[in-house]
Amino acid sequence: MEKYIYRNMIINALKEDIGSGDLTTNICIPIDSEAEALLIAKDSGILCGRAIFEEVFNILDNNVNIEFNYKDGDILEKGDIIGMIWGKTISILSGERVALNFLQHLSGIATVTRKYVDMLDGFTTKIVDTRKTTPLLRVLEKYAVTIGGGNNHRFGLYDGIMIKDNHIIGAGSIKTAIELAKKNSPHTLKIEVETSNLEEVKEALASGADIIMLDNMSLEEMQLAVDIIKGKAIVEASGNMGDRDLRKVADTGVDLISIGALTNSIRALDISLKFK
Repeated sequence: MEKYIYRNMIINALKEDIGSGDLTTNICIPIDSEAEALLIAKDSGILCGRAIFEEVFNILDNNVNIEFNYKDGDILEKGDIIGMIWGKTISILSGERVALNFLQHLSGIATVTRKYVDMLDGFTTKIVDTRKTTPLLRVLEKYAVTIGGGNNHRFGLYDGIMIKDNHIIGAGSIKTAIELAKKNSPHTLKIEVETSNLEEVKEALASGADIIMLDNMSLEEMQLAVDIIKGKAIVEASGNMGDRDLRKVADTGVDLISIGALTNSIRALDISLKFK
């Protein structure tokens, strides 16, 4: 991931946290004090966000040194020493929380994604994310999904056509919505349609949908939908998939399982920074 993508995010996060100055650190720590600290995994999981962590300190003080023992995507066990940081004590303390917030959050996403991906071992079905992301952090969160072994759905409203229930109501029918999409969009874009029952599946297929989303369907309905579609469109299962038996969902033959819980309700991976 290119640095320019996340540098402004970090600058704004530091402004939010430090503001006009780190009062406690500036009062308590001599300006010439130096320190060494260890990054310690307090949970097991998948590391993600190394470059962001490093860039926090590059922005604050590029004389701060960081040495990681693991790379993004590596498995961490509780107690592992992820790396070491050394330099001016003031710089380390002022950047600690922002750096850890990014690292913990992204590692949490990668960890949860890997859990779901591992559930589908042996299946060709792919785990994909959604647009249920933290405002302004989407690109980082979707990066974390890929580090966990998942795949990205569309990034925003601008790079994919997804006709959902409210679009269908607004257009009048699935058929009309697809006709308008085909007429008014580039031929290079695929058209996805959300369906909630088998009649809608049949209408979407007959109207030329490229991807058909099966929203909140039972396993029996999903199996029947896959049999109806017969490979003529990509099939995506969606709707509270984080709470479903994903192996049973994959066994219906769907191509994709989209899970909002990859990004919208994540527990950060517990990582601490401790001075030696």
